Amino acid sequence: MLDPVPPASSAALETALDAALRSPVPAALGGRLATFGAVRGAAARFDAGVSPFGGLPVEASGADWADLAALSGPGRAVVRVAEGEDPPRVPRGWALEREFPGVQMDGRAVPGAPDPGAVELGPADRPAMAALAERTRPGPWLPRTAELGRFVGIRSGGVLVAMAGERMRIGPAGAGGATEISAVCTDPAFRGRGLARRLVDAVVAGIVARGERPVLHASALNDGAIRLYTAMGFTVARPMRFDQIRTPPG
Repeated sequence: MLDPVPPASSAALETALDAALRSPVPAALGGRLATFGAVRGAAARFDAGVSPFGGLPVEASGADWADLAALSGPGRAVVRVAEGEDPPRVPRGWALEREFPGVQMDGRAVPGAPDPGAVELGPADRPAMAALAERTRPGPWLPRTAELGRFVGIRSGGVLVAMAGERMRIGPAGAGGATEISAVCTDPAFRGRGLARRLVDAVVAGIVARGERPVLHASALNDGAIRLYTAMGFTVARPMRFDQIRTPPG
């Protein structure tokens, strides 16, 4: 009789998750979000209707760049997500179209809290979610973005005025895994009332209940958002890049 395989130690799980969070797109699409995109070698790309994000190793080789080009197609824009302080040095034929510095924030110390005023958002709410995203521009929002995870919102007079939800799921489900909080947005007429904080707490509560770590990303230039998340207990874990690049024309 074979001896049972011992469970991975907490240190091993932590090391593996830290490595995955440095380049989260391949980790997400190579695992729990595999049906939302494609992986080729060490490169990965979300489906065009889901997210503009693509990923490569932090120290990408020429073969890695070629794999991302094959996944994306010629002359296509991709938002490369990876740890770093400086824009990537793209290979010949590629174009760096937009530089976007960000930060990754770790929410392991944030317990979260369910919110009785928050409603679960489903397929019937997607037109309202898209309309709110159009008004507030919380980040990339495409026709299938809402399929990536759980979303909650707050309505006023029957109108959706704030929402937050889940995007990338990194690593295994449960211990050793993380889920990214995203699409945190509030209608301009309802800002200053703490709705974003309430909804982030509600999303965090669901992630923590699964035994996972909440993480989120913010623009490095958005001091207000970073202050809010820091006040909630998030800490800046690493610098990230969300640079828009374009594949060679073919």
